[in-house]
Amino acid sequence: MSDGSAASAAGTSTDAEVFANYQYEIYARGMSGERPRLALDWRELERRAEQVAPRAGWGYVAGGAGSEDTVRENRAAFGRWRIVPRMLRDVSVRDLRRTVLGTPLRAPVLLAPVGVQTLMHPEGELAVARAAASVGVPLVASTAASHTFEAIAEAAGELPLWYQLYWPRERELAASFIGRAEAAGYRALVVTLDTWMLGWRPRDLSEGFLPFLRGEGNVNFLEDPVFRGLLERPPEEDMQAAIGQWAFQFSNPSVTWADLAWLRGITELPIVLKGIQHRDDARLAVEHGADGIIVSNHGGRQVDGAIASLDALPGVVDEVGERCAVLFDSGVRGGSDAVKALALGARAVLLGRPYMWALALGGEVAVREYLRAFLADFDLALALSGHAGVDEVGPGSVVRRP
Repeated sequence: MSDGSAASAAGTSTDAEVFANYQYEIYARGMSGERPRLALDWRELERRAEQVAPRAGWGYVAGGAGSEDTVRENRAAFGRWRIVPRMLRDVSVRDLRRTVLGTPLRAPVLLAPVGVQTLMHPEGELAVARAAASVGVPLVASTAASHTFEAIAEAAGELPLWYQLYWPRERELAASFIGRAEAAGYRALVVTLDTWMLGWRPRDLSEGFLPFLRGEGNVNFLEDPVFRGLLERPPEEDMQAAIGQWAFQFSNPSVTWADLAWLRGITELPIVLKGIQHRDDARLAVEHGADGIIVSNHGGRQVDGAIASLDALPGVVDEVGERCAVLFDSGVRGGSDAVKALALGARAVLLGRPYMWALALGGEVAVREYLRAFLADFDLALALSGHAGVDEVGPGSVVRRP
């Protein structure tokens, strides 16, 4: 099939690339016997990744809190909502673009912060940053990365980046992290609220495995000048003492809403609060100056038996209205999932575990293929349900299953 006929089949778009046309690339290659190297069904992608990933590393990435009921519930919630396709609408030209908190998005999709990505591939976040840049999907870099956020920004080039902060005990250290992120060009600050301490994670506990205690995933602490100033000797001379200081800084359960005023006073970046589930917390977030909210339960990694993020989304959106940008995280796997989240009020969705599965299977190349496949699926789900753009998706696009 020629490029022209492929475009005709899938429709055209105001973007330089029609995401849906990726399927025709695959079909065209199939004519010469070439098959996709990466599984296109997310369930098969997960299965294959588990086969190649180290056992302890896989447990850390795939595991959840307790019985992992929240992990399962995040997925079950998507099944409770059904898309209602509309017919005879012109979807030949589609516009998936959206701007969220000043960041232009080719589609309303970002990569969620995932820590210690070298557990899945030696290049970790650097491979992901290059892949995301090649496709144009912004990423949120984690404080718990295996590479410094300066190195991640360099690998990402011109790709818009957000920085996710695990708020340490020492305010001077938090300010140092934020200042470094600002200097590296990050465009928003994402503060994770639900991980002031680690949840009970049986997979990790059964292996006795916490990567940070082995000096993996805390490089942003170990190389920070303020953190190093808290040590009697540098990490190169006494790693155990440095790890002890990291553990002290990471566990910070005394933070309250009142502390957000200090945070607002040290940065002009948009502040996004990640981990909001209750509508009263959404109201408090707006009252305390948050620019954005990410409805998330940390992928089920913190509280076993917690409400599914998708079930929490409508209440949060209803509470904040237009006063705050609401994004969605936890459980997004396919394009139809993203459509459902947008219909329930999210301005954008974040992808988490699936891109880690791709990373495990093939590094940068596999992550790029996964992202192209997700965007194609999303583009097609929009078009085939009668939407010519993301701004047309709304409450009438879905119905809750009886």
